[in-house]
Amino acid sequence: MHATSTQLAAAGPGRASAPPVALTIAGSDSGGGAGIQADLKTFQAFGVFGTSAITAITAQNTLGVRGVRTVDPEMVRAQILAVVEDLHPAAAKTGMLAEAAIIEAVADTLAGEAPIPSLVVDPVMVAASGDSLLAAGAEAALRERLLPLATLVTPNLDEASRLLGRPVLDVQAMRSAASDLAQATGAAILVKGGHLKGDVVVDLLLQEGRWREWRAPRIETRGGHGTGCTLSAAIAAGLALGRPLEDAVDRAIRYTRAALAAAPELGSGTGPLEHRVPVPGDAG
Repeated sequence: MHATSTQLAAAGPGRASAPPVALTIAGSDSGGGAGIQADLKTFQAFGVFGTSAITAITAQNTLGVRGVRTVDPEMVRAQILAVVEDLHPAAAKTGMLAEAAIIEAVADTLAGEAPIPSLVVDPVMVAASGDSLLAAGAEAALRERLLPLATLVTPNLDEASRLLGRPVLDVQAMRSAASDLAQATGAAILVKGGHLKGDVVVDLLLQEGRWREWRAPRIETRGGHGTGCTLSAAIAAGLALGRPLEDAVDRAIRYTRAALAAAPELGSGTGPLEHRVPVPGDAG
């Protein structure tokens, strides 16, 4: 039996080696700026093959969220299993999980049949437009079921406040929040300071008792929709590539800032980032 030309081409010396695989477990953004759309663009920019498990479908654009329909938790579980059984992702991230039943399904699946080496949890609760993306009563499931499975949790100030039940408004409070969340979950914690007042943005990483701080001038832009999704996806991509956590976070922060600085003038509200910017190399 003779091989076809397609088979010969696939087996030839020019065939690319398989890239690492990452999985996003998140909602779909019809406007393309956040959610799985932002995650997959980010994975592609880092040279990682992106896969997805969709938790919710949203009707949204740069002006806000018009509607949300959640996916049946069993279907979310089936998507994760299908990816893990065949494509073996080296890292995963979660974004919008919408409700307690989906959080529980994701946690049960990742803790049981579909373990993944590295998990970044972006505890998405509210969209940039202010629209709620997490049902009332689901925060307890997030804290108790999913966060303890994480390699890294990436709350912004509002999310850290809701997870801890107290205001997180300045750098001192960010440090206290990171310490308490790390103790409660066993995970590394990256508290994002994009919502701090002033002209300087501070991000704090606490990993196994070690602190790393990033300070940078605030970027004035009408963009910013999907910033948290992009950052957590970039970290997951770095982990899938085998980078140490601190290095993955550093590259992700620099990539996200570059994507924010280059944000295109799309839409009439809070616009998306430019995911086609180059991925940063070594710092220094």
